Amino acid sequence: MTTAVAPTVAHPRDGRPAPAWAVRVAHLIPLLTLPSGLWRIALVAGVPLGLSEHSASLRPGLGERVYIVSLSLVAEALALLALGLVRPWGEVFPRRLPLLGGRRVPPSFAVTVATAGAVALILIWGYAAWGGAVRGGDLGFTPSGLVLLLACYSPLLLWGPLLLVLTLAYHRRRCRD
Repeated sequence: MTTAVAPTVAHPRDGRPAPAWAVRVAHLIPLLTLPSGLWRIALVAGVPLGLSEHSASLRPGLGERVYIVSLSLVAEALALLALGLVRPWGEVFPRRLPLLGGRRVPPSFAVTVATAGAVALILIWGYAAWGGAVRGGDLGFTPSGLVLLLACYSPLLLWGPLLLVLTLAYHRRRCRD
């Protein structure tokens, strides 16, 4: 008969489950980045996205296409990192990582990185939204194309604030008794 060995907990605050609302927020964050990524991939694929007939045609070259698709993939991968704030791999580095595998993730490291990322996202997308509002109809889109662009990119305004709230929940769970 074999007996199951319970995994050892590296710290008394580790292993506590995240609140249900935090788990939902962590799963929502990657969904917020998906529309803009799909919009960019549609652009690369040549889908007409509502550019007006008077605007310059957007036909990115090979290098730009690679960049645009890579940007979409990197953004989605970064958004998926929010799951680490509610999953066990946010408390202990996965064993497959060289040098760090199996070690405890220092909560201060995770909180610092996530907070810096959240602040950066708030600044980046806030500035982009402000620039879009100032430029208004100067973007070269038809009214329906502009609505599509806004529908795909406006969810990104929530990414930073939601990550900040999620980081606070992680801090409370891992750094407080």
